[in-house]
Amino acid sequence: MNEEQKSLLLESSSRFLLSQGVKVSYGTAGFREDASILSSTVYRVGILAALRSLKTQSVIGVMITASHNKFSDNGVKIADPNGGMLSQHWEPFADKLANAPSPQQLLQLINEFVEKERIPFDGVRPAEILLGRDTRPSGEALLEAARQGVTSIVGAVASDMGILTTPQLHWMVRARNKGIKASEQDYFEQLTSSFRCLMDLIPTERKVFDGVNDKLVVDGANGVGGAKLRILHNLLNVLDMEVRNSSEDEGVLNDGVGADYVQKEKVAPRGFGSKDAGTRCASLDGDADRLVYFSVPPESNAQIDLVDGDKILSLFAVFIREQLSLLNEKEDIKNCGKARLGIVQTAYANGASTNYLKNLDLEVNLTPTGVKYLHEKAAEFDIGIYFEANGHGTILFSESFIEWLEVRSNMLSSGSKGSEAEKAALRLLAVSKLINQAVGDALSGVLLVEVILKHMGWSIHRWNELYIDLPSRQLKVKVADRTSVVTANAETVVVSPPGLQEAINAETAKYNQGRCFVRPSGTEDVVRVYAEASTQEAADTLANGVAKLVDQFLG
Repeated sequence: MNEEQKSLLLESSSRFLLSQGVKVSYGTAGFREDASILSSTVYRVGILAALRSLKTQSVIGVMITASHNKFSDNGVKIADPNGGMLSQHWEPFADKLANAPSPQQLLQLINEFVEKERIPFDGVRPAEILLGRDTRPSGEALLEAARQGVTSIVGAVASDMGILTTPQLHWMVRARNKGIKASEQDYFEQLTSSFRCLMDLIPTERKVFDGVNDKLVVDGANGVGGAKLRILHNLLNVLDMEVRNSSEDEGVLNDGVGADYVQKEKVAPRGFGSKDAGTRCASLDGDADRLVYFSVPPESNAQIDLVDGDKILSLFAVFIREQLSLLNEKEDIKNCGKARLGIVQTAYANGASTNYLKNLDLEVNLTPTGVKYLHEKAAEFDIGIYFEANGHGTILFSESFIEWLEVRSNMLSSGSKGSEAEKAALRLLAVSKLINQAVGDALSGVLLVEVILKHMGWSIHRWNELYIDLPSRQLKVKVADRTSVVTANAETVVVSPPGLQEAINAETAKYNQGRCFVRPSGTEDVVRVYAEASTQEAADTLANGVAKLVDQFLG
């Protein structure tokens, strides 16, 4: 770095001094803390994004959000060139950058990293950063801090994309780096056009919906997703949909509302009740990257019938499997896409969902907990579907398979117009454009769920009956040092301390359909216990028994 650059960094960083006693760590959610102490962190992430842009010679994104966290929190994370999360290789530098105690030490750290990574400052292609934020009041000032961080790198340009859902910003970054127009209007146009295409391809005999009530009511978590979904609804004008708990309504973000609340508590969000019995309902989280469905029982205060991320994954898998089968039935299609379809879950997926998918002869893979692991594994397939039970997930299509579909659908159009194989190819192409391949996206997810339900002719009740979840229980055991627990096999087997896994196996064997594993938390000094069994009482007892074992071995 030249003297001009060093001087600019020293001068600008002196306006964003680190709060005393604050130590942050970059994880799957980026940095998240109380908004009042985040200015320095967000400023430094702006610098990080500019350096990442110079290194990759690509557009990078910075999103200001705390997703499903409480209203007073905020956070910041980076979208890499492919629209995904920041490369794990850069996470340690992100931590050091955010925690550097003084402007001088910050400058030294940046200078050393620039030399080590050989980051070019030749001005051939200046850094370009897209900035977005959700509806939190703290977002405006934090976005300005990010902008000042970006522009502290000579020649770097920051573009404020406005109030967005997190997935919208990720989509924009991916689109820009693929040479595609990437405004919010472009996002809406791609979703609506691909949705209409799928609607037009619904078989005539399935257009009678097998549901008492065709209406969809969506809980927007009092966040940005509700307002954006209303825009989509108005553009489409073909769905009978009502959005409640939008950021435009009165209500506190994530307070008794949202996908995280609904999925964990298994109760209806605020504004929903027995009047909605029989109606198909859905819930987004605060920044609209998670989605769950549910139905409300007629009795007040009764638990909802939750249709979580595992069931969404299963619905998508059934539909895509059907389309691939139609393609494979066409004898004159060579090298088809005997496409490799892969399902990716974590061990927290309900065992009943995994068994259901395996019974469909689908390839199911387990990864450690964390979207970055799921996404990476799903990218190995021609079509990879991943979801967590919390409702975060998406579908990935390989570039080679999309190219094959485009060529094949054109060939089929000329030779056998209207064939089932042609329609299957066109459906899969439309899905690849409707789904957000950068990251889990509740808005595109809602549209895909709705069109697949219409395609299948299924009500939410028929969908929910694909399989019955095994009763489960999750517990946390407070420990002095969580790192003393080391796991393997996608966090399902304890390697250390010695003997703990054998004790867990012996305890689990006592219960019908028992399954149990433990893993260290990534954020707090606890060990997480997950247990399943044939009854809720058995699952609870198994979880408590294994929690006691953890306490004994680590006490």
